[in-house]
Amino acid sequence: MSSPGFHVEVSDGIAVVTLDRPKANAIDAATSYALGETFVEFEHDPTVRVAIFTGAGERFFSAGWDLGAAAEGEAFDSDYGAGGFGGFTNLPHRRTPVIAAVNGMAVGGGFEIAMAADLIVAADHAQFFLPEAGLGILPDNGAVRLPRLLPGPIAREMLLTGRRMGAEEAARWGLVNRVVPVADLMTTARQLAADVCWAAPLSVTAILDIERRTAQMDPIAAMDMIKDLPSYRAAIDSEDALEGTRAFEEQRSPVWRSR
Repeated sequence: MSSPGFHVEVSDGIAVVTLDRPKANAIDAATSYALGETFVEFEHDPTVRVAIFTGAGERFFSAGWDLGAAAEGEAFDSDYGAGGFGGFTNLPHRRTPVIAAVNGMAVGGGFEIAMAADLIVAADHAQFFLPEAGLGILPDNGAVRLPRLLPGPIAREMLLTGRRMGAEEAARWGLVNRVVPVADLMTTARQLAADVCWAAPLSVTAILDIERRTAQMDPIAAMDMIKDLPSYRAAIDSEDALEGTRAFEEQRSPVWRSR
């Protein structure tokens, strides 16, 4: 499946979304809107358990907002579609886990896309930076997310000065899950996706839901609250909850029936 600016391949429960907009995989509003429609479709597609988002080539994961489109009049606050910029950064109640396979520079909105993913695999030459303040615009998603992912002083330095962070430093701060040679990037991302597919779908959905809803809560209050979440009840009351324990006792792989 393909749309202007990107293409999608689905196999074994894994959807690979490859941004392909030479020269820098920058995203205009039309591309973002189409990406949003794609990620909304994933939410309702039982054949998709995990999505991998990556860029074509080895230089740019994504340069973020297409400044060429901006120069032609596209507004900074254009309608980027149901999932926000890049298709999933602001997708409400997203159930499908996303792995960012960062194949090069993640710049501005490209870095924000990576931050919005649930897991990040980075090529060893990848770089992450937010140049918006020096362009007179704002890294709005980055200003919200980066201080939650990095220590405050480090996040503020990147936001205020546009300084670049390499893949190895990002790994030291816990920003990325894996750093690998670029030749191994997609193999590693697919293996990580397969590991997620091993888990029960309803458990994955509930875990992501709990994390997002309780990120800023007191742990005791959070524990009281999550027991009333529909995703929590759906997981623990499901047929799969019985199947998982039964499969463990029988020393076999579970067969999940819910999505």
